[in-house]
Amino acid sequence: MPLGLVALVGAPNVGKSTLFNRMLGKRLSIVEDTPGVTRDRLYGTAEWLTRKFRIVDTGGIEIKKAPFQEEIRAQATIAMEEADVIVFVVDGKVGITSDDMAVAKLLYQTDKPVLLAVNKIDNVESLSDTTEFYSLGLGDPIACSGSHGIGVGDLLDKIVNLLPAEEDNEFPDAIAFSFIGRPNVGKSSLTNRLLKEDRVIVKDLAGTTRDSIDTPFTEDGQNYVAIDTAGLVKKGRIYEAVDKYAALRALAAIDRSQVAVLVIDASTGVIDQDRHVCGYALDAKKGIVVVVNKWDLAPKGTQQQDFEADLRKRFKFIDYAKVIFVSAATGRGVEKILPAVKQAYESCSRRASTSILNQIIQDAQAMNPTPEFNHGRLKIMYASQVSIFPPTFVMFCNDPNFVHFSYTRYLENQLRDSFDFTGSPIHIIYRQRN
Repeated sequence: MPLGLVALVGAPNVGKSTLFNRMLGKRLSIVEDTPGVTRDRLYGTAEWLTRKFRIVDTGGIEIKKAPFQEEIRAQATIAMEEADVIVFVVDGKVGITSDDMAVAKLLYQTDKPVLLAVNKIDNVESLSDTTEFYSLGLGDPIACSGSHGIGVGDLLDKIVNLLPAEEDNEFPDAIAFSFIGRPNVGKSSLTNRLLKEDRVIVKDLAGTTRDSIDTPFTEDGQNYVAIDTAGLVKKGRIYEAVDKYAALRALAAIDRSQVAVLVIDASTGVIDQDRHVCGYALDAKKGIVVVVNKWDLAPKGTQQQDFEADLRKRFKFIDYAKVIFVSAATGRGVEKILPAVKQAYESCSRRASTSILNQIIQDAQAMNPTPEFNHGRLKIMYASQVSIFPPTFVMFCNDPNFVHFSYTRYLENQLRDSFDFTGSPIHIIYRQRN
């Protein structure tokens, strides 16, 4: 399901990145006392009151001609256009500045809900020192501190109340899958080949697709929705505003799909950028199929088994994904994509029998006893599958602090050996049994 989007905007050095990190609960954004550190937009997924949503941190907008200021203004504007809720961050210690007024004028033109967050209110006694910010004309100021967490819960409460209602399933009778990958790997060509029509513009130029395109169709009695997305690149290498817009829409497309089809260019081989793109789908916990396109252009003498071995060595974190070699230009192998997508979808929706699941976990512990870790040894008493998309298992144990990551990997392998989870991630949670 699509996640709501919240954009943090404001002048430089008002603490947007600190607030961003506080909301996410981890340090993703670079935080320094130097104005203009955050030039690029940075994305993250937050959760509050069981509601998940994306947050985008933007560079500071100021009046003077500072380096990168035009790019920052363009990126912030795009973020505001795409956002469901805008949080305007100001500095409660400094007060209203001319840059704040400039940002406020931009926000007067939007029809999106705007929350005014007065940041750097670092003690409870100063919570009432926000009256001057009413003059910005953007509603009641919300006093908060990204550094200390004061008032952030109140801000998150208001954000969640303003987000659009969640939809259980945007495509209830169809398998929705998105083609993802770096620019010019042939995503649009594959879409057209599957649809047997030129639905998507195809040019031999990186970045032709700037938006995400949904196309419903039926194959062998099964309904599908193909989502062709703009080429994703590593965040730090996206500088043009239009590419920022494309990346944001591509991330939204991944959220809306159940299976992500990672397209890799056989003519150039696997590169680090492919790993970064795959990371978006992993973070979203989507089913994954790997399609090696342009196999007809692979270097002479390249064998499929050698290419796949190198690919799996670089992508150890998705060793459960099926790898397909195709050529959108000739059509060879394209017929294998939809069956692989359907298999990944079915794996993501698979439920394991509770009795069999517990037998597998008990046998796994008997064959390979848990290692001692953090001055204790893990003992799993009971296991239960609690959800699908992805299949999520709760292990009720004596103490989650005794879990070593290698044992989680071992249990995942045992589950995969017993059930067909091809193409689907597995999520394992540990809870202490009272």
